[in-house]
Formats: sequence, structure tokens, C-alpha cells
Amino acid sequence: MEHKHIRRVVTGHDASGKARIVDDDAVEPITTALLPGFAAYRLWGRDERPTFPDDGSPHRAEAWYPPRDGSRFMINTIPPGDARPPADLDTASALAELERRMPGAMAVQEPDGGGMHTTDSLDYVLVVSGEVTLELDDGELTVLRAGDVVVQNGTRHAWRNHGTETCTIVGVAIGADRA
Repeated sequence: MEHKHIRRVVTGHDASGKARIVDDDAVEPITTALLPGFAAYRLWGRDERPTFPDDGSPHRAEAWYPPRDGSRFMINTIPPGDARPPADLDTASALAELERRMPGAMAVQEPDGGGMHTTDSLDYVLVVSGEVTLELDDGELTVLRAGDVVVQNGTRHAWRNHGTETCTIVGVAIGADRA
């Protein structure tokens, strides 16, 4: 499956504080042999609180998920069915590549590989197309369709696509404290 590029337009301020377009380019998808059919696009991120005006240039955003004062803006595609890597996959190499391209993303995944994970973030998620099921740690299942939104408050969860077409979700993750 070929994944498309996402156009990202970024605004900023010039030296006099006037608004301007500072970037208009394509963001390439991050894919992995570990999860065939899935794609992730990190559209924006920063590891510190924003202050304005700024020039709109990208700020440091190391890990895939944000730290306490950081944020992330992303798009994810979730194919239907269970994602199973090819039997002949060099798993160690694939995991190393995933860590290089999405630092820390696997660290929040539970070791059984079932997709359940927990992040220290407040996530705003919009289902753009398709259908996805949100599974919580008690087994509660909620089917979401295009136009539905989720406010994910740092809870343990997994995304499952039991539909027939690829689901696309857009999310903003804001770093949070866990008490």
C-alpha cells in the first residue's frame, strides 16, 4: 500500500512581527514492516511551551510523544484487520529503524504486542475517514466513525480497525503530568 505525502503549511513572523508563510512542503509518511499498512505523519512538534512572535521554524521535538511542556501534531492511518509483520522480517533491525524514525514510540507499547499503550499526554483525536474501535483497559469498546472526536486523557488504550477500509485519524498530543 502506498501512502501519500501530506502538505504542511507553516506560518511565522518576520523581524517586524508581521505574519508570513515560512514553509510549504510535503511531510513523508513513517511506515514500518512491523505494522504493515500503518502510516504515521508527525506534522509538528515542540518540546517546550510556545512563545510568540516566533519565526515559525521547527523547534526541538525529540521523542515521538511530547514531554510535559511539549506538543505533537500527527496523522495516523490504521489498516483493517490485524497487522502482522512478514514471517521473514528481521525484527531487531525493524525495531531499530522504528526507534530511529519514531523515538520512544515503542517504549509506551505494552510488551505483549497487543497495541495497548499509555502516554503522559492529553490527546485530541479526530476520525477523518473510515472506522476505528477505541479499546480501553477494561475491554470497553467504542466504535468511532468519520467526524467523531476523542479526548484521550492519558488512559490505557488501543486502536483497532475492524472495518473494511483504512482509517485515518488526526491527533494533537499535549504533554501532561501524571499524578
